[in-house]
Amino acid sequence: MAERGALAEGLRAYRLIAGMWIRSSMTYRTSFVVTVLGNLTVTGLDFVAILLMFSQVDSLGGWSLPEVAFLYGLSVTSFGIADLALGSMDVLGARMRDGSFDTLLVRPAPVLAQVGADRFALRRLGRITQGTVVLGWALVSVDVDWSASKVLLVPVMVVSGAAIFSAVFVAGASFQIYAQDAAEVQNAFTYGGTTLLQYPPTVFGKDLVRGVTFMLPLAFVNWVPATHVLGRPYPVGLPGWTAFASPLVAVVCCVLAGMAWRTGLRSYRSTGS
Repeated sequence: MAERGALAEGLRAYRLIAGMWIRSSMTYRTSFVVTVLGNLTVTGLDFVAILLMFSQVDSLGGWSLPEVAFLYGLSVTSFGIADLALGSMDVLGARMRDGSFDTLLVRPAPVLAQVGADRFALRRLGRITQGTVVLGWALVSVDVDWSASKVLLVPVMVVSGAAIFSAVFVAGASFQIYAQDAAEVQNAFTYGGTTLLQYPPTVFGKDLVRGVTFMLPLAFVNWVPATHVLGRPYPVGLPGWTAFASPLVAVVCCVLAGMAWRTGLRSYRSTGS
């Protein structure tokens, strides 16, 4: 009951803080629309780069354009949801350096909710929109013998992928508490991770594929389940049931990230400023 109460309190605090930032951003609606469109355009350049590659080749690592677009749409949409919810956590190091993190510790609200909702930016909807559009195009263009399980697996991948990326955001923020300033390290696994997953696993070395499958399981965002949907073998031998393991992996990642966050808070030492 205590855990449920804490969760409810955290969600309420997150909703109130995020709502405050949303109202603030909507004060100047023209500026908001321009910012969202700019964000959509900038994030879309990644897919433009893929289109330019396919203007010169017929396949990438043996994967067609619709198949790569399928990976891209899943990765960008999942990451976009996590970035919208927790993208502000990468500035935690700056908060600790200037002493403003200490003010969060004394407020009557869960610290994680405060950090996650801080400077909540609706402009990040541009990334989600762009990823969803590409994913929608890929779903109608890819050559797949659709079954009920494959159709169900698509939204499961998006939700589980968002949870996995959210766990990486929280784990990265926990590491920043130890390192005081490690935003670049966190970004390497979040923004770098989503860029990695936009391309087929066959274009990377097997050691890298093993690393993002067994050590930092970003592969379960899209690579592992997508190979099942597309009927392709995974570069690293895995049993067939792992294609449906993304929700379990997401739960484990979130639990471990929560433990890391609690440990980080207990070890925090104020800057004194």
